[in-house]
Amino acid sequence: MIEDRVISPELIYEDDNFDEKIDETTLRPQTFSEYIGQEKVKENLKVYIEAAKDRGEALDHVLLYGPPGLGKTTLAMIIANEMNSHIKITSGPAIEKAGDLAAILTNLQENDILFIDEIHRLNKSVEEILYPALEDFSLDIVIGKGPSAKSIRLDLPKFTLVGATTKAGSLSSPLRDRFGIIHRLDLYTQKELATIIQRSAKILGAQIDEDAALEIGSRCRGTPRIANRLLKRVRDFAQVEKKESIDYEIAKKALDRLEIDEIGLDNTDRLMLKTVIEKFNGGPVGIDTLAACIGEDKDTIEDVYEPYLMQIGFLSRGPRGRMATPLAYDHLDIEYKGKRS
Repeated sequence: MIEDRVISPELIYEDDNFDEKIDETTLRPQTFSEYIGQEKVKENLKVYIEAAKDRGEALDHVLLYGPPGLGKTTLAMIIANEMNSHIKITSGPAIEKAGDLAAILTNLQENDILFIDEIHRLNKSVEEILYPALEDFSLDIVIGKGPSAKSIRLDLPKFTLVGATTKAGSLSSPLRDRFGIIHRLDLYTQKELATIIQRSAKILGAQIDEDAALEIGSRCRGTPRIANRLLKRVRDFAQVEKKESIDYEIAKKALDRLEIDEIGLDNTDRLMLKTVIEKFNGGPVGIDTLAACIGEDKDTIEDVYEPYLMQIGFLSRGPRGRMATPLAYDHLDIEYKGKRS
């Protein structure tokens, strides 16, 4: 009898209070109808996918770019679902040698999706292998060394490459030109984020008021990844305080305790702005100097903190370095002594 087996295929949680039964991946939407926001990108992709399915062809290669946490990986998975294809996921730094990429490509099936995250970090030697694979669906491999070396061309199944990058400008021009569909993902609005938070709360089994969802949505820097992270922390506060649902008061209290202000700036953002204003008289200050002053990595500042501060107009970047704007002074309640434009 199956019931009497010691080893069962069912997953059993020994701890009744184990709360992480919901995996992070379940928060990811599986279809376009579940995916909230990025309406233009979504509608265009629907057209391309439907046309490719009608013709019985693989979708053209897709490049998605934008700040971290906006749903590039999720969109790649949705494309695979909508195309009824398998998806293989890897990242640029993980493919060190040309042989690694050759192994991945030769294992693909017809109409499969290959998703490469951080595609701008691919090695140049790997990139060279990718060009004929994307254009002619073939692989040129050199076997042997010296005079006995010979080149072999392997035919590949028709596949779709979905590339994701936070730095579209770092992609080489030949690689970028081989993508037929290029889309930029923008930051989400507060209303879209509130809808995402309400959906995630439902999946996590937590009740949340609309005002609380809007409050969390206003403080997550326009990014669903941060929205889901903050929701989980607010849920912790609500649970410990024995609240039946997450209301505006508990959400505000939790976010204040996490030291995230009303526009989503955390301690590092404020430290960065205060350093530019107080230690360098508002700038300009070089990125290396700024990184040394606040004890953060230069790349982290450029990729994580700087884009949002520039987007909301608190920081400007010039040839001589970073400068704080009058808006940053006003937000930190510091008197601006320069001339306002």
